[in-house]
Amino acid sequence: MISSSVRRPGASSPVRRRATARSAALTAALTAAALALGSATGAAAAPRPAATAGTMGFIGCSMAENVAQGYVAAGGTRMWGPYGTGGLVVQAWTDPNSPAWQKFDQQAAKFGKPTAVWVQICVFARDGATYDEVKRLIANARAHAAPDATIHITGQPFYETGHTCSLAGADGPKLTDDLARRAAADTTQKAAYSGSFLLKNTEVAADGCHANTAGRQSLGKKALELWT
Repeated sequence: MISSSVRRPGASSPVRRRATARSAALTAALTAAALALGSATGAAAAPRPAATAGTMGFIGCSMAENVAQGYVAAGGTRMWGPYGTGGLVVQAWTDPNSPAWQKFDQQAAKFGKPTAVWVQICVFARDGATYDEVKRLIANARAHAAPDATIHITGQPFYETGHTCSLAGADGPKLTDDLARRAAADTTQKAAYSGSFLLKNTEVAADGCHANTAGRQSLGKKALELWT
């Protein structure tokens, strides 16, 4: 009599069947994981903008434009690039419905209302600026930005001792820096003083005021340090 424990030809043992089942389950699990990983890495492979890209706006004049040019060239993405603010000194921003703010709103429509705004105090020598005007700039920036937006404030760039920009006047940079510091010290304004910018003699364009290529690089590098 033949024992029932003897396998028939072609039949697999219970141990082999269990091993085969485990192997199939493992293969299925690995395949699923590979598919999921491939999907994830495929999505990550395409360049994607940083989550903060375009979330910081700015106001100012052509000097702010120089900073923005250098900032973008250096790889900065958080702050907006230049958008045509040449000549827009303090008085251009005191009216919340001015053409200057219309330019700002066009940028906000493109990127979304910014969660931070850099307010650069920029002046012409003939007009100067008052603290009341600066407070209006800050109030207007809040009105045009996202709720509870952070306000960063500075003056326009300084120059090395002995150099004067004829547009701003000899006292222009110091006046704007003093006003920025005053606003930051005023707790009612809730503005943060970011420090100052400096253009060396070798970084100033032929007009004696604006940044040349090296100057824009210097200003952009400083902006990156402040607002990565």
